[in-house]
Amino acid sequence: MPAYLIADIEVTDPARYEEYKRLAAASVAEFGGAYVVRGGAAETLEGDWVPARVVVLRFPSLEQARAWWDSDRYAPAKALRHAAATSRMFFVEGT
Repeated sequence: MPAYLIADIEVTDPARYEEYKRLAAASVAEFGGAYVVRGGAAETLEGDWVPARVVVLRFPSLEQARAWWDSDRYAPAKALRHAAATSRMFFVEGT
């Protein structure tokens, strides 16, 4: 079953975040993932959540998503994201 990473990211250092995007994209592809949503306009329909930058990744399975998240390949990009943005994210299985 496919798994998705859903993220709401508030970028605090745009220049460093651009480098993060470059590094992250290569690691996502290496683990069979693909970007479904990468930024773009978001419209709140209900509730008080106003996302900053929405990113959705699709992986073939939760196991592959977790392997990417925990990988040495993604670790440098993750550290860069922590320095350049504030993030809220989670995995969810879906179709």
